[in-house]
Amino acid sequence: MKSLTHKIKQKALEIGFHKIGIARAELLVQEGNHLKEWLAKNFHGEMRWLEREPEKRTDPRLVFPEAKSIIVVALNYYTPHEHEETEEEGKVSRYAWGDDYHDVLKEKLRELLSFIKSIDETAEGKICVDTAPVMDKAWAVRAGLGWIGKHSNLITKEYGSWVFLGEILLNKELECETETIEDHCGTCRKCLDACPTNAIVAPYLIDSKACLSYATIELRDAELPEEITENLNGWLYGCDICQDVCPWNRFQKPTEETRFEPRAGNISPDLDTILSLSTEDYVEKFRRSAMKRTKLHGLKRNAAALKKRKREI
Repeated sequence: MKSLTHKIKQKALEIGFHKIGIARAELLVQEGNHLKEWLAKNFHGEMRWLEREPEKRTDPRLVFPEAKSIIVVALNYYTPHEHEETEEEGKVSRYAWGDDYHDVLKEKLRELLSFIKSIDETAEGKICVDTAPVMDKAWAVRAGLGWIGKHSNLITKEYGSWVFLGEILLNKELECETETIEDHCGTCRKCLDACPTNAIVAPYLIDSKACLSYATIELRDAELPEEITENLNGWLYGCDICQDVCPWNRFQKPTEETRFEPRAGNISPDLDTILSLSTEDYVEKFRRSAMKRTKLHGLKRNAAALKKRKREI
């Protein structure tokens, strides 16, 4: 007879997840210490929510007291399209080309949790995708999905780093993975050398304040810092440079999830079109898109900074 763990893994793959692993719900000691050191250096910038209740981020039982196991899934989002490198357009990070990954992952995780409850009526769980106080990448490592690269993204052997992560905190003892995947970055430092702002201050250590993704998405200032504007390299929303140069992304594969296919104009938006967007146009264009994260004023700020920089070059 197939075990509950086996049935869950089989169902996860049927639903469309590309990788799944199980970890024991327990305290993350080493990872918690790393988080505290990172916060102490103020490398999180204005992402103040990361400071709140850091103990929850290191102990999933404080998020879901009944948690005994953590189901961790990875969903490949790579689509084989390229940016247009023109004076009139800006580049958008690959993760935001299609529908909002929060919605896609949550829908699939809800289906998986419903399946678990259908075969065990005493099962209860909590779904987590990115915004919950759970250390997604740390749990993905514990669950044997991959390793954290020097650029701080999770890398998988099968799909590179183009994966979204999600979890179900479950009140059941499942069969946990007994092995993790060793770090295969070796002596490579392509991501460190390619970062235009030196945001990767050391292997596995990111200063968000210098990161183009942080600046163009999370920063709420009226204007971008000068050192960011000078190094935008055409990026309007986010940045994929450290992933684009990663040798492990030669294993990238097109995803079967059609909702990650680019929306019209989302790969390389026209800057003047962005600057002319009304609130109503913005709401309509970016409904159920991850790009709504930066708000209209942030997107226009980025477009204005990019146009200014392109005029200067």
